Formats: sequence, structure tokens, C-alpha cells
Amino acid sequence: MKYDFSGWATRNDLKCSDGRTIMHNAFADNDGGMVPLVWNHDHKDAENVLGHALLENRDDGVYTYGFFNDTPMGNHVKELVKHGDVTSLSIYANKLTERGGNVYHGDIKEVSIVLAGANPGAYIDTVLAHSDDPESGGAIIYTGESITGEGELMEHSDVLEHADNESGEKKDGKTIKEVFDAMSEEQKAVVYALVGMAAQDKESNDKGEDSDMKHNVFDQDYDSYTGAEMDEGVSHADYMAALDDMKRYGSLKESALQHGITDIEYLFPEPKLLNNPPEWINVKTEWVPKVMNGVHHTPFSRIKSQFADITGDEARALGYIKGKYKKEEVFTLLKRTTTPTTVYKKQKFDRDDIIDITDFDVIPWVKTEMRGKLDEELARAFLIGDGRLTDSDDHINEGNIRPIWKDEDLFTIKYQLTDTKPATFIRACIKSRIQYRGSGSPTLFITEDKLTDLLLMTDATGRDMYESEQKLATKLRVSSIVTVPPMENAGVRLDSKTGKTYKLHGLIVNLADYSVGADKGGAVNMFDDFDIDYNKMIYLIETRCSGALTKPYSAIALEEEVAPPAEAPAENNG
Repeated sequence: MKYDFSGWATRNDLKCSDGRTIMHNAFADNDGGMVPLVWNHDHKDAENVLGHALLENRDDGVYTYGFFNDTPMGNHVKELVKHGDVTSLSIYANKLTERGGNVYHGDIKEVSIVLAGANPGAYIDTVLAHSDDPESGGAIIYTGESITGEGELMEHSDVLEHADNESGEKKDGKTIKEVFDAMSEEQKAVVYALVGMAAQDKESNDKGEDSDMKHNVFDQDYDSYTGAEMDEGVSHADYMAALDDMKRYGSLKESALQHGITDIEYLFPEPKLLNNPPEWINVKTEWVPKVMNGVHHTPFSRIKSQFADITGDEARALGYIKGKYKKEEVFTLLKRTTTPTTVYKKQKFDRDDIIDITDFDVIPWVKTEMRGKLDEELARAFLIGDGRLTDSDDHINEGNIRPIWKDEDLFTIKYQLTDTKPATFIRACIKSRIQYRGSGSPTLFITEDKLTDLLLMTDATGRDMYESEQKLATKLRVSSIVTVPPMENAGVRLDSKTGKTYKLHGLIVNLADYSVGADKGGAVNMFDDFDIDYNKMIYLIETRCSGALTKPYSAIALEEEVAPPAEAPAENNG
């Protein structure tokens, strides 16, 4: 074959700077194949295709034979290779198979002649282009190997041999690479430092600071960075500092060019905002609409409930014996009145800030948050109370919005759990229904942890006892199961009759039996105001309503008796 040059495209068992290692026969499938020969992996211009390369898989890696085409760019790069101006090869490969940082398989798509410089060892630039499969990434792999030039056009020495003077003769018959490889680590450090100094001199010349190099970088009395005379020459510490700089930047190439643009990050594009307006971070609120839509709404806020208790023996029908006195029926009348209270949320902004926010309309965004948090607070108050201390100014009066959990025993059945085991909870849900008098099929409100424990129950063979929430709901005799995050920290209920405290584990109720009333004008309203003196935009959302169960024995609270808390409990009701 009359090839123009040859060399190692990649070498095995050579650890790259990103930690990956090309394993033996990783590119064996490319043996005998032909791929494009490209200039510096640049596919944007067809003129950068210099010719083609034949691949040969060997024990040490993949060897390649290069053939230049008869184009201006091909002939130009051929002269560069012939003259020894460029000496490094690189490959682009995709469909990489990796395990533990080792590359076991890949597909070479091109061989490039690159300006890799004197880079010791290999490094990989991962890319996401030029792939057959758009879903798969690839990598540009630099091995640090030089073109060997084993073809007829040139010999190895034609490419790498350079003189230590300008006569072009080799020193002691060795090439520069052979001399460099024979150096100690300290000697190589000196070479790295000197090349870095030379690069700095070139940068100064490019800026027009000094168009003539008047001193040799080996002169000990000249500082190539400042142009000033030095009394003691360049010290060993200076060389070692340059070496440390090279190690920090990963390679001589990066170290020598690190001063190209100061604060280059200023040129980076601005970060792109993915969510505008900002996304709210909040607890799970999927349960709130289920509560707000489930309760019964009335157009009046003062709710009065009246009942006649005929559960006693006195209300039973009686048998008659001739001549005996017929007794009158006796039963008890009960009534309860619930009046409204106000629940609100307020927000204010400086008008200048509102005007300066131009990316989106901040007012509708904030109003959405205000309505959402108001609904969340009302739903919590309906089920378990707001959790604030009774002497707090922000506490929602439980005589006006009565929590289902803490309502009177006539309305909410209190069923005590003997322990907190999942099986015990299921048994309690089923047995407590004997006292239930609510409408239709109720809903079970529990915590996420409790639902998880129930779904994780298994039988003797290890199979799940309930494969879905619906199957569990059927077992518990409820229409659905709703998890309520605020129940995790609902506190305790103090029974004023017994003095005992109880922790809530679940509520069973049909919310149609819970009435929420608001008079005309007392429903949810939003108010806007402007404070001229302080340039403030003020927003208020509020409702004036009442809430209470209106049907006896229409809810069940599954509770566990616990020790009283160290401080006074949040609530105290009958």
C-alpha cells in the first residue's frame, strides 16, 4: 500500500483523564474498515475531509494508515505532516459500551489529524454529535500518540526529528521525542515551564507589547513574563510553580493557553428560566379539593340543628293489659346552633416592585396562592382543627367551625384502638361501623404512613393482602381513602370528661353530612386597596362562614390513648 502516513489511532489499557480506559479489542469490529480522514474533527465544511483511513486492530490498539486526497486542504495538511508541524491523531467513536469506567466496545466513525500538542497520556472529550443513533452519545479520544510515518512518503525520523540548533541535525542521533522521554520528571517540569513562558511571550507579542524577542528563554538574567532583568535567574521554585499550574489545568496545552481570555465566563449565555412564574413549593394538597367539594354548602351562616332522641327504652312501644293504665311516651329534644367566624389571608407589596416585575403578572400569581392557602386552612379546620393554641389571635374558633374529630359524641363516634398494628386498625374500621348513622358510603381520611402500613400487609406466603387502594377500601367498607398530610402533626385531643388524651389515626365520614354556611357577601371575596402614603398595594381574601356536622353519629374517629404532652394540649373540648 502506498499510504501517506501511519500511526496509532488509539491504544489499549491507557487510562484517560476522565477516568475511562480503552480495553483490549474494544474496536475489533473496525478491523479492516475504512473511515473518513478529517481535520481536527471539524465537519462543518466538506473541505475538512482530507481523505480516508484504513483501520487495523492489533494487540496494542488500533493502527491506522492515512491516505490524503488531491484537494487543496488535503495537500496542505499533507505538507504539514511531512514537515512535522502536526503529529497527533484522534478518533471519534460512538455506541460505547462501558462498565466501571472501562470501554469494552465501540464503533470508530472517523480518524482526525489534530493539534493535540505534546500531551502526555490520553484524554476523552465526550460529544453528542455525528452519531448514527441520535439517542447514543460518542467520544473524541486523544491518545497522545504521534504519527509514525511508516509509509513510502516519509519515515518516522522525517516527522519527529528536529535539531537542538537551527542546522537541522540531530543530537547524538536521537529525535526530540527520544530525548524528552529520557528526561527525569524534574527535567520535564522545566520544559513545561519554559513552553508556558514562551506562550506568555507570544500572548504579549500578539498584544503589540513587544514585537521582537530580544532574549532567549534560557538566559538566566531575563524574566520572560515582565521583560525585566533578574538578579538570580528563574528559580527552581518558579519552574515547580509552573508545573503545578500545568497539573491543575490537566495538560500542558490547557496550562499554556489558560490566559487567553480573562473572566471568560462573562461570555457564557445567561441561564434560561424553565418555570415562569415560579413554581410553588407546598405540602401535598390533593386532599383539599376533595374536602371543599365534598362538604354541603348552605346559603346561610347560622346553622341550627334540632333532634329528638328516641333511642331510650322510654320511647319504645308498650304492650297493653286490659284494665291497666296506658303510659305516655317520653323522649328528649336536643338542639345546637353554630354561628359564623371570619377566616382571612392578607398580602401587601410596594407598588414600585410590582411595576419592576416585567417577566410575568405577579398579582394573579399571588392571588392564586392566597386562595389556595385559604382553602387549605378551611379544609384542615373542617377535619381536625387548625392546630393553633386556643389563646392565639390567629386561632380559628372551634365553636364556629367545628372539627369533625373533636365534635361532640352525639355527632362523632370515638372508637379506641387497643394498639397501632395495621391489622388492629382494619378490625377497628369494620367493627366501629355498627354505630355509624351517616349518609351513604363514607370516606376514610388517614395519613400517608398509615396507608403505606396497610398496603404492605402480607399473608403467610408473603403475598400482598391488598393489591390496590380500592381493594383495601372495599375491605374497610369505605368508598375511598384520602391521605391528609396535616394529620401527621394534628396533636392530641383532651377529653374534658375523662381527662385522658387521644391521638387521631383515622376519620370515617361522609362529608355530605358536614354543612358549611355563608350568608350573602360572606362567601370567599378578594379585596384590593392602595395606601397612598406608603405606596403600598394591599390584597385581602376572606370568608365568613360556619361549619358543623348536622347528623348524629355521622363520623367515626379512630383514636389511640396516649400520655399527656409535656405542655398544655392545643385543644380542650368535650
